[in-house]
Amino acid sequence: MGQSTTQPASQPTIPGPPDPRRRVPRTDTVLADPRLVDAARRIGTRLVKEAVRAAQERARRGDIAPDAVADEALTGLPAAATSLRPVLNATGVVLHTNLGRAPLSDSAVEAVVTAAAYVDVEFDVETGARARRGRGTLAALRDAVPAAGDVLAVNNGAAALLLATTALAAGREVVVSRGEMVEIGDGFRLPDLIASTGARLREVGTTNRTSLSDYADAIGPDTGCVLKVHPGNFRVEGFTSAVSVSELAGLPALADFGVPIVVDIGSGLLAPDPLLPQEPDAATMLANGADLVTCSGDKLLGGPQAGLLLGRTDLVERLRRHPLARAVRVDKLTIAALEATLRGPTTPTSIALHADPAGLRARCDHLRAELLKDAEGPEHTASVAPEVVSSPGAVGGGGAPGLELPGWALTLPETYAAALRRHDPCVVCRVERGRTFVDLRCVPESADGAILAAIRSVALQEDPR
Repeated sequence: MGQSTTQPASQPTIPGPPDPRRRVPRTDTVLADPRLVDAARRIGTRLVKEAVRAAQERARRGDIAPDAVADEALTGLPAAATSLRPVLNATGVVLHTNLGRAPLSDSAVEAVVTAAAYVDVEFDVETGARARRGRGTLAALRDAVPAAGDVLAVNNGAAALLLATTALAAGREVVVSRGEMVEIGDGFRLPDLIASTGARLREVGTTNRTSLSDYADAIGPDTGCVLKVHPGNFRVEGFTSAVSVSELAGLPALADFGVPIVVDIGSGLLAPDPLLPQEPDAATMLANGADLVTCSGDKLLGGPQAGLLLGRTDLVERLRRHPLARAVRVDKLTIAALEATLRGPTTPTSIALHADPAGLRARCDHLRAELLKDAEGPEHTASVAPEVVSSPGAVGGGGAPGLELPGWALTLPETYAAALRRHDPCVVCRVERGRTFVDLRCVPESADGAILAAIRSVALQEDPR
């Protein structure tokens, strides 16, 4: 018989502490929080879910308590459904391309909000039939430049020039001075743009000198158009010469071969401005003999991104009917903002360009005085060392190169520039000579308090007491 064995008595299992991960609330439970329900209506369910899941993961790691998931999700929500962040432009550059160029007027913003819903963009409410797209906007543009027989708007300035050269010169020659073969930014060059249309460039003159005879010798039966381009982002000085539009318009060869003059003024100035004597405007170019003028809407005009074409009725109609016109047409939001810019109040761009230097200094002096008061108190730092200095502003956006706009700025330690950018609201300044320049030219006066609060906040971070 085999020997019997005695099994040891089993030890009772002692339960360990409950896994805290089991206490993390379910996603649907968190999403039912009224605060998150409201956020989902405002910015969308997907972004709210992402914030909830991130908070749940922190709870599982033990970084936060499980009952704090909803609160944590709320703090992790973006302010809006867009990743674009509002910025206070304290650089002194009015048309800052990296900051979106021209800020819209309140009137234009209201128009965009209206156009965001259903609107009669191509509909006649009286007849119930289809109507011309953006007719009110085009009428406003014609009113702004009476010298234009007709007008057209497309989605940006480069598109305006692209449409013009394609419709007028595809398979033919575009005559242009070598001194006007510009690069418009971010590596985009005029020769490449024109070549993409199927037209051939016929370069005349030299980089620094072009004469009327250079144009006369180049114009012939294969010429689609003569193109004049304003070199808005650079200047050539010294031994130079160029041909004006009025001189070009007198060339017999243009009439002999039916060649139109296309002038790209770039910056969107529709009428002369005494502040910008060297900047070409659409009305003057048309009066001097240009057949077609192209420009941008989001520069000196102070409107939305758009490309404007103004000129002879037959040429504009030719462009309107070209197949490419459909590909570069403007959307309803641009149509609305452009009309409100043309018919509405003075734009923020114009206000910044024509800002009174004395007024700018007074605002800077006020900020400095407030900061100096802070330095004397027990709760703030003396490290700000604010100074008010002369600080010329710039037009920017490829307009009026070299022109200095008289103004003033508040200067702070260099380290403040990065800290102000990271602040909410974001304040973008410029750094010169080891100092941060806070230029109020492009800052609405109503936002001076926000600038002051941002500087105070940064001062406490830089040197807390």
